Amino acid sequence: MKRPPLAWWNWRQAQEVIVVNLTEPGATPRATKIAKMQQLSATPVLIVGGGINGISTFRELALQGIPVIMIEQGDWCQAASGALSRMIHGGLRYLETGEFSLVKESVEERDRLLANAPHYVAPLRTTVPIDSWSGGLINAGKRFFRLSERPSRRGALIIKTGLAMYDLYTRQYGTMPHHQLHSQRATQARWPDFADWVKCSASYYDAWISAPERLGVELINDAEQANSQALALNYLQLLSCDGENVTLLDTLSGQRVTLRPHVVVNATGAWIDQLNQRLAVDKPAKKLIGGTKGSHLIVRHPQLLAALNGEMVYYENQEGRVCIMFPWFGHVLVGSTDIRVDNPDDVVCDAEEQRYILESLRFVFPGFDVKDDDVLYTFSGVRPLPASDSTLNGRISRNHSLVLLPPQAGRDFTTLCLVGGKWTTFRKFGEQAADKVLNLLGESRKVRTDQLAIGGGKNYPAADRRAAWLADLGQRYPLPPARLEQLLQRYGTLAAEIAAFICQSADAPLSGLADYSCNELRYLIHHEQVQTLEDLLLRRTLLAISGQLTHQRVSEINILLASELGWSADQREQHLATTLAHLASLHGLTGLYPREPREGVSYVSNA
Repeated sequence: MKRPPLAWWNWRQAQEVIVVNLTEPGATPRATKIAKMQQLSATPVLIVGGGINGISTFRELALQGIPVIMIEQGDWCQAASGALSRMIHGGLRYLETGEFSLVKESVEERDRLLANAPHYVAPLRTTVPIDSWSGGLINAGKRFFRLSERPSRRGALIIKTGLAMYDLYTRQYGTMPHHQLHSQRATQARWPDFADWVKCSASYYDAWISAPERLGVELINDAEQANSQALALNYLQLLSCDGENVTLLDTLSGQRVTLRPHVVVNATGAWIDQLNQRLAVDKPAKKLIGGTKGSHLIVRHPQLLAALNGEMVYYENQEGRVCIMFPWFGHVLVGSTDIRVDNPDDVVCDAEEQRYILESLRFVFPGFDVKDDDVLYTFSGVRPLPASDSTLNGRISRNHSLVLLPPQAGRDFTTLCLVGGKWTTFRKFGEQAADKVLNLLGESRKVRTDQLAIGGGKNYPAADRRAAWLADLGQRYPLPPARLEQLLQRYGTLAAEIAAFICQSADAPLSGLADYSCNELRYLIHHEQVQTLEDLLLRRTLLAISGQLTHQRVSEINILLASELGWSADQREQHLATTLAHLASLHGLTGLYPREPREGVSYVSNA
């Protein structure tokens, strides 16, 4: 049956319909949301995919008053959005491919994140080691004019030209200091451990993000608080489609929800083509995605950490491929790879990738013996790049685009596909997607987000106001100053809300991790849609990626989570076993043995 115009369903009137008594005594927020969805027969917008681009689109639409629904079959930012290089950057290397508009947009959005999410995004001084002054000129010209895809090393003249162009965008759209070129003597003085092939260096500023997964959750919470009719639910899978209605499955309870959407936003990243096939019903959809796998390592190496001294090294390996390393919570983050993959499910950093990354690291710092045993944690994700015939993965555009699939025979709703994109530009991509959806709904934008603070970035105190802000917080909540400072570092100004929750009832530090308290974790469990132990260890906290996990800590947190979610003893033990298996297979944490760590030894390595 062909769908009538949008007037077939007055969704603004429907907003009033769902305001009924759905909250029974003792009902969880999750149960209440599912009950709301079951009361609905239709929704103007269904977003499928809870990565950063889907989340951004959800926030944009929710702030315009649209009763949008977003579902994610796993946890928020679980896949590629949780496997980024932890950089918020202006896209320096995109100048080489002539993607000037992407660089402009990236610089603008980088600086907006510095302003809107100062609790998680901070400037990062970056150094580029260079092996010659004039190398790579001919091949760079060929690459720019698409006459060659062969990677090659870049000399100082090429890099300085790129950084000068970068400065033009920074001067016009950003606030970072300009680049500098350093002689061999100056480079050796600052970087005595660089390899002998380094003849000079360049430095400039970009930014890094400490907790991208947390930022995603805060975007969701902001949206739901601003619009009570906007619903976001993780662990909810799009099970099937009959061409008019979609059936959703709660993978935790087995409950099903059937909805008739007017617009489906396909924000599933590397899974876009798979979802399009499911939605098309009887007509194959065009291939849109050609993803590549990127893997990273967290290594424990005090000498390397000291050598970096708070800076990032942005370097080329022997092949001329770009790699990065920078300090990461007392360790060093190193990456990455760029490998074509056909199946985005359960990608992992394999032994060959780890060898490749460590060899690239030794190419720059040959005096540091970084072994496999020094690897604390690995992570890997699939970049949702547009389908491309390029033989070189690095040449595939990192820009984003919207692909509109209008209703057709066998599919009664419009599908909007979010193709490509990168973390730095998520707000802009979400804005563009939301504007397209608003146009389809006959609505207009009411709220802009370019200067809208996110979560704990709201009213974040400047450095000269930090002490006064903490002192005021200390007068309201009887917590030690060091504890309040810790909460501010972890959550920004949400520290005030969390401190209030902590003080509502008796609290105690975890026996195996005194830096965290039981009530702090209880807050995260009940306010941030925590459903699994991995949600808590990998995405609501930095415990896993910062190399702080031991069996004792994982087990203790699992007991707390089980108690809060009402699991039986059997469920608790099975969940622990499953989590340990996932940590080992997906992140290389094969040392989480049921024993106490020896003094000075962390059982989170590959040893």
